[in-house]
Amino acid sequence: MENLIETEHKERVLLIRLNRPEKRNAITAAMYQTLADILEEAAGNSKIRAVVLTGAGDCFTSGNDLHDFLNHGLTGGNMQDRPVIRFLRRIATFPKPLIAAVNGAAVGIGVTMLLHCDLVYAVADAALQLPFVDLALVPEAASSLLLPKLAGHHKAAELFMLGAAFSARDAVALGLVNDICPDAALIAQVLQTAQNLAGKPPEALMRTKALMKADQTAVLKAIETESRVFAEQLQSPEAREAIQAFLEKRAPDFSRF
Repeated sequence: MENLIETEHKERVLLIRLNRPEKRNAITAAMYQTLADILEEAAGNSKIRAVVLTGAGDCFTSGNDLHDFLNHGLTGGNMQDRPVIRFLRRIATFPKPLIAAVNGAAVGIGVTMLLHCDLVYAVADAALQLPFVDLALVPEAASSLLLPKLAGHHKAAELFMLGAAFSARDAVALGLVNDICPDAALIAQVLQTAQNLAGKPPEALMRTKALMKADQTAVLKAIETESRVFAEQLQSPEAREAIQAFLEKRAPDFSRF
């Protein structure tokens, strides 16, 4: 998994890169497991003061690898031990500054994980999308709780229910993205911001983040509830039709449901 998740130490900053560009950085269960382990280690490592998350190539992440997710995503064992749930809990409760550098398309969890980052920067042509309903699924990562709080119910309903792509500029207007950076300067600018944070008093920084995210009980409960409904929906006939149609590059037929 080392080649699919790359890490680099930049002084007191840890850079994590999804490195599967030939698959648009689609995330597998094994990749979720590695990401959760990396975040857990970084949380307890006093030499790491901030973390940057990005993708290789020209895509942040296209979301879940559907082939892998159908086989390994939310089936078997204790729900809390499943790799994707471990990752969601780790990113939701990560105590140090977490910055996303959205270097291209962000789909599904590629968008919802941004709700748990402290700062988000994107390139101008980044396209973001939440196509859960189109795949006969439901939102995850506590996004059904966090996105309406950020954008309001009506805008969140538009993004979730209609599932259309939206631009980086739209994401800035929503408050989901802090700023837009030129493609060639994105990582350098984000790393500079991370180094700025790394130079600040670490305890004050973490306690400030903890105060802003004080109601984590509701977030973790939403992750648990969404995951249960997501797993149920994943087994539904309409989800099988939607995902099969997506894989076959055809229009789904929901007329019999």
